[in-house]
Amino acid sequence: MSRSTTMTIRLEPEIKSRLEKLSTAMKRSRSWLAAEAVREFVELNEWQIREIEEAIKEADAGDYASNEDVSRLFDHWDSRGT
Repeated sequence: MSRSTTMTIRLEPEIKSRLEKLSTAMKRSRSWLAAEAVREFVELNEWQIREIEEAIKEADAGDYASNEDVSRLFDHWDSRGT
């Protein structure tokens, strides 16, 4: 089992109330739900930042679609009636 640490956060009363309702419905503690939400937020944003940084590296290396490539793609989709 992984170790954990304590962190205090401030929530709007409405969010705290909604968290309490979810906690009851899911039979999980508010703390567990909050920790899970933070974990998912961190993972999603880490992934997004990695993808952005990779895209910047590719663009800096000139590895991107030319105007002609993009035009051909749009022409292809236009010809399909979409």
